[in-house]
Amino acid sequence: MQEKGKIKLGISIGDLNGIGCEVVLKTFEDSRMLDFCTPIVFASNKTISQQKNHLKIPINYNGVPDAYKALDGKFNVVNVWKETPKLQFGEATPEGGKFAIKSLQKAVEALKQGKIDVLVTAPINKNNIQSEEFNFPGHTDYLAKELNGQSLMFMVTDDLKVGLLTDHVAVKDVSAAITTKLINDKIEVIENSLKMDFGITKPKIALLGINPHSGDNGVIGKEDDKILKPVIKELANKGHLVYGPYAADSFFGSDGYKKFDAILAAYHDQGLIPFKTLSFGKGVNYTAGLSKVRTSPDHGTAYEIAGKGKADHSSFKEAVFSAIHIFRNREEYLELTENPLKKQKITRK
Repeated sequence: MQEKGKIKLGISIGDLNGIGCEVVLKTFEDSRMLDFCTPIVFASNKTISQQKNHLKIPINYNGVPDAYKALDGKFNVVNVWKETPKLQFGEATPEGGKFAIKSLQKAVEALKQGKIDVLVTAPINKNNIQSEEFNFPGHTDYLAKELNGQSLMFMVTDDLKVGLLTDHVAVKDVSAAITTKLINDKIEVIENSLKMDFGITKPKIALLGINPHSGDNGVIGKEDDKILKPVIKELANKGHLVYGPYAADSFFGSDGYKKFDAILAAYHDQGLIPFKTLSFGKGVNYTAGLSKVRTSPDHGTAYEIAGKGKADHSSFKEAVFSAIHIFRNREEYLELTENPLKKQKITRK
């Protein structure tokens, strides 16, 4: 029997030729992690054995045929496949993509069925994972489809939270992709997430400009004046604490971000370069806006160090703790919103 309240934390193993297995095994090599959750890895006994032996990580595991069979106090492995994939560390192989898909599909299936409470995904390669079964730019888009949500790529630490208006979109297509509806949708997701997932009652959000210097009043592009500013004004009139657009080049260097609960960047690198510069190794990629909680580390497959035992598991460990904390915050938020009398009692304290 699962101990009441112990979170069942599912893990998709990612690309077997990257550092995914290594950061997972290193995280749960510390048995104290089992006090916080019941880890359930979707892979196979043979694969985990292969990896732990190669990496010389002394961890015991409990093989189970289904997530329901996972034991509390154990590092559980759901046997998703019977084959023994050939390990080619540092290489993006079709086989690596094939088993990354299998792990992710089974983990998401278990998440939808309530067999696990949260999902933490190890890094995939966005190229070799493409197939008829998986035709998405990444985890975020796939999970949005599977969980029927309006997703937001949300990079988070305790002190810095950066959401993306557009994520895996080519730079040449960014301006055309940003519409009034998209901005309103993403602001709604980010506000709801800050309230429900992070306990921020009245979130204050900064919106970064699309063009250099936010367009310099139309001299360097008109999108900021025509699209961003009217939306921000309309949101402000409705009582939302949304400000901007701010010139992205000076926003982070001047510590402007510290005045806000979250920042919404116009495109991928505009948000992720400063985020990873300020918090690399401690950051977490969180998919906000879904009915279920999914986190991942803030790094990729790191083929250049795969199989060498050099991977830093700090970000994956943070992703585990973030998933647990967000799940608990959601439980409390939903309980309070469903029971306003309890909320009043707590407020009076």
